[in-house]
Amino acid sequence: MDSVKAKKHLGQHFLNDSNIARNIVEALRLPDGVRHVLEIGPGMGVLTQTLLQHPEYQTAVVEIDRDSVAYLHKHYPTLEDRIYSQDFLKMDLRQLYGDQPLSIIGNFPYNISSQIYFQILAHRQQVRESVGMIQKEVADRLATGPGSKTYGILSVLLQAFYDIEYLFTVAPHVFSPPPKVQSAVIRLTRNATEHLACDEKLFFRVVKQAFATRRKTLRNALKPFGMPPETTTDPIFDLRAEQLSVEDFVGLTRHVQQHQPAS
Repeated sequence: MDSVKAKKHLGQHFLNDSNIARNIVEALRLPDGVRHVLEIGPGMGVLTQTLLQHPEYQTAVVEIDRDSVAYLHKHYPTLEDRIYSQDFLKMDLRQLYGDQPLSIIGNFPYNISSQIYFQILAHRQQVRESVGMIQKEVADRLATGPGSKTYGILSVLLQAFYDIEYLFTVAPHVFSPPPKVQSAVIRLTRNATEHLACDEKLFFRVVKQAFATRRKTLRNALKPFGMPPETTTDPIFDLRAEQLSVEDFVGLTRHVQQHQPAS
């Protein structure tokens, strides 16, 4: 399997427009003294070569495709041991960077973009920023607020810890092969919330359960938590998951914690 076929298999399309690459890299803000930049899925290095024009960045790349890794070693020797031939979804960023903060950038494979953001979320204390090109439909979903039908689990979980900006739309013709959908670039910037005002593990469970049957009211959607009926009379339980803000979900999580039966 050659590299292009491998990338297509992974759901990724090569960016071939240097102007778009420059716009993506220029979207990095490197907040809070961040100097480390990790690029996911560099492929043939269109973004990489733009990143390397910024010597103030301590750039590294992670790439799962072996042909692409060989290409990167050959054409970007200055990266040396900062080319990680592994799966980003299985990486422990703390092992690589210790407590140092970092920014993540990339043309993310479409079919694992949500998983990439869950991985970023898992390392939220370390990942202070992310600039990613993803399918436009997914970008819209992540950046939208309560009340939208595209607002979902990942929208809430990411917005709890990151400010999300939809930056610009990217047409299919700048990729090889061209995808059948439009793409978009979004920026995540870590907000001031270090810890939620509730049990964070339970918060994740409540959000996922609330959206699991999103057409149901919360009174019915949250029945698996076993709260007695008399504890679900608050008007919030008449709403559906897509109508709640992050703050609403925090309050709901505290309510669930207080009223669910002891395990």
